Amino acid sequence: MSNCNEATRLSEEGLWLSMNDYLGMSVRTELLVFLILAFVIIVFSSFTMFTLIGHLKREQNQRRHIWLLCGSAVIGIGQWAMHFLSLLSTEQYAFINVQMLLTLLVAAGLAYFAFLVIGTERIPYFSLRIFTAAVLLSLGALSLHYLSRLSSSFLSIDFDPVLFSLSFAIMLIGTMIALLLHETNMETSVWPASIVLGSSCMMMHMLGMRGLVIRYSEVMTSERLNEFYIVLAVVLGAATLTILVISLMTRVTDRRFRLADQRYKLIVENSIDMIAVLSGNHWEYVNRSGLVMFNASSPEEMVGKSIYLFLDPKHHEEMAGYIGTLEPGKTYGPVELEWFTVTGKRLYSEIVLAPTSMHNQPAFQIIIRDISERKKNEELLINSEKLYVAGQLAAGIAHEIRNPLTSLKGFLQLISSGRGSGKNYFDIMKSELTRIESIVSEMLMLSKPQVYDLTHQDTRRVLYDVVTLLEAQAALHNTQISVDAGVEPLWIFGVENQIKQVFINILKNAIEAMIDGGTISVVCKREEDMVLIRIADEGPGISQEQLSKMGQPFYTTKDKGTGLGLMVTYKIIDNHQGTVQAHSEVGEGAVFTISLPYAAPPANKLDHMPAEEQSPQRAASDTVLRVVPWPPQMGMSTRERST
Repeated sequence: MSNCNEATRLSEEGLWLSMNDYLGMSVRTELLVFLILAFVIIVFSSFTMFTLIGHLKREQNQRRHIWLLCGSAVIGIGQWAMHFLSLLSTEQYAFINVQMLLTLLVAAGLAYFAFLVIGTERIPYFSLRIFTAAVLLSLGALSLHYLSRLSSSFLSIDFDPVLFSLSFAIMLIGTMIALLLHETNMETSVWPASIVLGSSCMMMHMLGMRGLVIRYSEVMTSERLNEFYIVLAVVLGAATLTILVISLMTRVTDRRFRLADQRYKLIVENSIDMIAVLSGNHWEYVNRSGLVMFNASSPEEMVGKSIYLFLDPKHHEEMAGYIGTLEPGKTYGPVELEWFTVTGKRLYSEIVLAPTSMHNQPAFQIIIRDISERKKNEELLINSEKLYVAGQLAAGIAHEIRNPLTSLKGFLQLISSGRGSGKNYFDIMKSELTRIESIVSEMLMLSKPQVYDLTHQDTRRVLYDVVTLLEAQAALHNTQISVDAGVEPLWIFGVENQIKQVFINILKNAIEAMIDGGTISVVCKREEDMVLIRIADEGPGISQEQLSKMGQPFYTTKDKGTGLGLMVTYKIIDNHQGTVQAHSEVGEGAVFTISLPYAAPPANKLDHMPAEEQSPQRAASDTVLRVVPWPPQMGMSTRERST
């Protein structure tokens, strides 16, 4: 009987031990599940966070802060859920209170500032931005872990500074690696970066559990554990729902951005203009049209090489200036530059340059348009216009000179035949020769480069001299000239005789146009940096059709004249960087307005001028030798000489 009882006791003890082993294995399996679940949550949270902050590179408006807030909330909730599950997996005392929730806000806030640092351009160095952001994220994770554990009443603390430092170092290094992986290649490194960051958080947490051992005044009972399980279910449900909603928002946004990227890619790749990205002085990206434009068979022939290998040397300094002075948010161009293709062919282009960023480094986007054909067409057009003008001039000269030559020929025939006295025809022949000489002189003035002495002139004095010269002619036509030039000097810098010629041409035309006499009003004044001379007559006026032809060679509305006077006038004013504007209505007279740049003599030279030279009767003298080429060009090249 005793043997039977002993056997029964042993069998009961074996069953009890088996049940204990089974329960122990169940508990260990449950704790392992908590640990795995914590790792999955932190990795998934990191993935969602990296996806959200990836939108910072695309959003440049207020929505940036939405992605920042969502990303910081996701990583904060993920770290908090991981922390709570990890406590349960190590059979540590777990609790949830208000102070613990505050640590979540601290971690999320530090994450928010970390994301701001990543997206800012105020820190120029990429490595410094990564390090600063990693420090902020690590401090947020450590504060959540350690401060939340210290937020409940405890009996004693065992702190190991070595393990604490090691946990911080692992968290910092892991965060830096994760950020570097993500920032260098956002499209393919999101999952690796998430796994690295999640593993760093888990390792930091496990080392932190051993680096800070706390004995709490309360004991984890089964009833309290069951309560925490209920709270855990609610917290995990809320956290999962929050992360899921944000993830869905991110997925929808990513899809929209991918579609936009595809559209932009199609636009860039199919553009007829070259679109490229410069990193420093090197080609970083060149689209298909750019390769065709530069006769490159593959991107390797251009990408990675210096742009100065392709740019004409005369533009090197200009391009370096553009690259060195570009400001963010501004676009420069269009600018014409000349390049050489891969095969050495010269390429004329028009470029637009704009600063941007690529791989978190400053870069430049450049659009190049091939204008070689346009240049050829412009050159052909210019040559055609030159030939047309030359033809017009030749025809005009032939016509104007043929008439007096015909007269001369007739008179010579009469004299040679003895039918007339040569003395009677000499005056007429002399006037015809003078007319030919006048035409040739005016043509030489228009066509031959000449050297002129430019001086500072008071426009009033030049005008008074011309009016005095034309007073007799005006009196013969019963015409008066009224001049209002003010009392202040109106300085210009030019050739005195040419300016006089301009006034003579316009005033003579006005006098001859006023058949019945009248008054010519001349007003001379300064407006800002220009001297304006307004000459108005009371003649019959000029029609709009005739007005549009003013200044053309050999076009005149007078019975007698070569039609070169106004052409010479326009050329002279153009060479003095001025303008001539004509306005007229039939029956209301004509108004010519001449604008010339105001140019006062230097103060030191003006002080040494005699008083009579500063008066309207005489102007200053500050000589510059200037060569004027033909055909007319905007401005004149100058050669200065000391006076």
